Amino acid sequence: MSTLAPERPDAAEPEERPPVEKPRPPLLSSRWLWALGIIGLWIVIWAVTKGNDTLELAGRERTSVHDALAGFRDDVLASRDSNPIIQLTYEIGGWFNSFVDWLQRMISVENFPRPVPEVGWLGVTAVATWIGLAIAGWRIAILVALSFLSFGVFDYWSGAIDLLIVTFVAVGVSVLIGLPLAVLLGTGNRVVHSVMTTALDIFQTMPTFVYLAPVALFFGIGASGAVVCTLLYALPPIIRVAGHGIRTVSETTIEATDSAGQTRWQRLTKVQLPMARRTIVVGLNQTILAALSMATIAAFIDGPGAGQDVLDSLKTVDTGGGFVPGALIVVIAIMLDRTTTAASEYSERAARGGVDLRRRRIVLAVAAVPVIVCLYLSRQYPWAAEFEETGWRTRLADLVNDFFDWFTDVFRDVTQGFKDLISAVLLNPLESLLAESPWWLVAAALLGLAFVLGGLRALLPTVVCVAGLLYFGLWNDAMITLNMTLVGTVLVMVLALVFGVWMARSPKMDLVLRPLLDTGQTIPPFVYMIPVLALFGTTRFSAIVAGVVYAAPVAIKLVADGVKGVSASTLEATRSTGSTTWQEITKVQLPMARGHLVLAANQGLLYVLAMAVIGGLVGAGGLGYDVVLGFARSEEWGFGAAAGISIVLLGIMVDRIARGAADKTSR
Repeated sequence: MSTLAPERPDAAEPEERPPVEKPRPPLLSSRWLWALGIIGLWIVIWAVTKGNDTLELAGRERTSVHDALAGFRDDVLASRDSNPIIQLTYEIGGWFNSFVDWLQRMISVENFPRPVPEVGWLGVTAVATWIGLAIAGWRIAILVALSFLSFGVFDYWSGAIDLLIVTFVAVGVSVLIGLPLAVLLGTGNRVVHSVMTTALDIFQTMPTFVYLAPVALFFGIGASGAVVCTLLYALPPIIRVAGHGIRTVSETTIEATDSAGQTRWQRLTKVQLPMARRTIVVGLNQTILAALSMATIAAFIDGPGAGQDVLDSLKTVDTGGGFVPGALIVVIAIMLDRTTTAASEYSERAARGGVDLRRRRIVLAVAAVPVIVCLYLSRQYPWAAEFEETGWRTRLADLVNDFFDWFTDVFRDVTQGFKDLISAVLLNPLESLLAESPWWLVAAALLGLAFVLGGLRALLPTVVCVAGLLYFGLWNDAMITLNMTLVGTVLVMVLALVFGVWMARSPKMDLVLRPLLDTGQTIPPFVYMIPVLALFGTTRFSAIVAGVVYAAPVAIKLVADGVKGVSASTLEATRSTGSTTWQEITKVQLPMARGHLVLAANQGLLYVLAMAVIGGLVGAGGLGYDVVLGFARSEEWGFGAAAGISIVLLGIMVDRIARGAADKTSR
């Protein structure tokens, strides 16, 4: 049946009206204009007052707060034998030490008087491969086998296995503690949810480096400190993600099962947990990757594993020597990421009947036979118990050093020119504005920006954080770190806008870049410093570039997802008016994706801040250097502790301002 009305030749043709253009949201709202006004006023006052009241400490000057923190450390150490809390923490640390030591003697180092581990490399590789086959299929089994073989081939078997031991011990404890807390987060009332979310926000805002000093003080260094700081850093992802999965189970489903008279325990175990299983596995995946990242950084407190080799290479600027263990850490990250993801998909397929369980049991039983044979061989024969040195580690390190020597010689002018350009245009002017302004001017500007961009929800935390930065006496160093963080964030957002928009508008580019970005997000931050050092040397710029590379993947994906989320009908309407591609991007897609842009900037800030701290090892200055100094010299412990707390305050402040801006933009 036709819906077209018959033509009426005698009817007057209606007058055509121009299409009414719907108002588009402006890129700069009034509050952003207010923010620009505050910055402009700041610059005017800075031009007159710069160099005064900067609160810069002279030489080795320390404040009474630094001395008080050092005294607290001394009191803790002195009361180790009498304080019940310290005794408890050291006893927990002793348990972790003993358990990690037992696992090491089982699979990674000699178990005296036996000159090799109880289970050699062949048996460990076979068991790991069989587990990969059991939980995720044969493709993952091959990936696991090749990954474990690479540890031995490149002469890093003990270091890689030790890193895995620390990671999995921490993950095991994190799951035992995190899942009950996730249930509480997912089923608790609004007050419980709000309190727990705030605590998780604070933990996830803290850069990884900051966990080390207090953990080393209360639990000791070595395996114990490495496990504790790793599990503390790995806890928030599983609590937050699993709790979200439990909380978002359909209310209709819950009401339907409640009508059958089930108890709260039955509802949790038979409805909420099974329906949130996929999300819980995603949380486990994030926890494993976070644990690996932190276990690598725990080398700073003598944690076992390949992170020690990366740290030693950073100290001596040995690019090739750090590249090999760094590459193996990347292999471990990719292996763990792909295994947990594939295991989730495999279990979902099995639950829906997509896997022949009888055939699977037969395959696993048959595959167990060679595993048992490999275990026997690894206990009886030296060649199967300990990898013979292949020399590939040294050869690859030499090749990498030769490549970077050639690259830096050929492109020295390019890299130096890029560094000089960014320093002249962004880094030096912004540092002068932040570090040379009177403290009261910077504080007033930060409070004004917080209120204008994020309202009272951003202003109140900013007041507390600014007061804290002043109290801990490292205001000038905090401004230097904030400067590096802001410059890094600007560079991150440039990359995010270019590649994010490109990915959103080109499915082919999305197909090419997304796997690379996923891989980039699995690499521990420590590893990024190695190639950057070779290109830019031991300067603050190296820390900024490493932070940009570390933060870019997540920011690019957020921008791409936001731009891609603009509806096709909106774009069609825009194209019908004759808009160019540039107009479509700048006047429609980017304004409508503002929430994602601000969130990308927020994540970029936090990721770059984390690397600015690690950059203290390579001459970055600021709070990162202060923390490293506190680790290196016991008499500077109070100074380093104050720097660590200041980093936390700085991270919370920029996070709350950015979150407040994102919330207001979304609304």
